[in-house]
Amino acid sequence: MNEVSEIINQDFKLSKEAIDRVKILLKSETGSYFKISVLGGGCSGFQYDFSFVNSPNSDDLVFNENGICYLVDKVSMEFLNGSTLEYVSELAGAYFKIENPNATANCGCGTSFSI
Repeated sequence: MNEVSEIINQDFKLSKEAIDRVKILLKSETGSYFKISVLGGGCSGFQYDFSFVNSPNSDDLVFNENGICYLVDKVSMEFLNGSTLEYVSELAGAYFKIENPNATANCGCGTSFSI
């Protein structure tokens, strides 16, 4: 319970569209959690990673929101504080996108950033 309150004090949100899409994806995935991470690499130094996992790791913060469970590890939360996960559906395709006010630069692919 302490970890949930720690997350709530962090400013990270999912848009309604992202929540709706994660709900749909969780129905067809074997994992029961949607995990959002920041990894080293990508064209700009860091990259976002989205995956499905069966259980949280010891360093994962757990969100329970609008019928879904999602995870953000503590190190990634430092990069994501103040961010919003969006789900964008355009003529060219559909994808998750993080609006991150901490990023000083983003690459054209939209999945990598620098701070």
